[in-house]
Amino acid sequence: MNPYRLGLSRGAIELRQMLRSRKDIYAYLSTPLLFLAVSYWRSQGGDDATTQLSLAGGIGSTIFMFGLMTVPQFLFGDREDGTLLRLRGVPGAMTAYLTGKVLFVLVNITVSIALLLLGGHLLLGGGLPDTPQRWLTLAWVVALGITAVVPIGAAVGSLLPAAREALGLYMLPMMALMLVSGTFSPLRDMPGWLQNLASFFPLRWIAQGVRSALLPDSARVLEVSGSWQHATVAGVLALWTVTGLALAPRLLQRMARRESGSRLSERERRRMAKSAY
Repeated sequence: MNPYRLGLSRGAIELRQMLRSRKDIYAYLSTPLLFLAVSYWRSQGGDDATTQLSLAGGIGSTIFMFGLMTVPQFLFGDREDGTLLRLRGVPGAMTAYLTGKVLFVLVNITVSIALLLLGGHLLLGGGLPDTPQRWLTLAWVVALGITAVVPIGAAVGSLLPAAREALGLYMLPMMALMLVSGTFSPLRDMPGWLQNLASFFPLRWIAQGVRSALLPDSARVLEVSGSWQHATVAGVLALWTVTGLALAPRLLQRMARRESGSRLSERERRRMAKSAY
């Protein structure tokens, strides 16, 4: 069967499972609620531009966190419970697995962004995109952003050792990258070397694209180049998408080949011993 069709079916099953778990629903809704709280705090004594900037940063950070933090967590759990080991010998299984994760993340991010936009509009007075062109810009930036970061998150997760400590250490540089990518403050105020570093990663371009959809055109002066650079945003995110889709299935397959029943049993034994201790 077509692995992409199987992946879409797998993603739909995972979405139904999530809707049946109150714990999972709370976990996924906590991110947009947190960013709404941050936007509300920053809007006190500020103006509409500050609110819009906070909401745009929240949308960009939500995409980034789901792709590069949540996806490796999925991968870690599926490695620990033997899911990836069972998929090892199935042709096209890793492509289907990755497709399912993209669908799962796409739906979750769409709901999170809708909550941020509606919450920001109703509670904080933030403006929504005011033209069809701005809505279209928001749609393609979000779609390209998701397809750029989810495969990269899966590739990174496949390279991490099967240890919770490694996942925790990986999150530290990711959080630092969020701080220096201009998501909540103008990137032009940062040192040149930090600007160059942030420009290499997709978060800077996702955040800039979202700002172009939510902020007025006069806000372009806050950007490093003084323009929204839509062509560059699309080009960089497309490049990350192609790279991720090329690398992730191969790295996942390589990781699955290295899995074995004895390794899974050994990890389970260590986990039980640690829990008993």
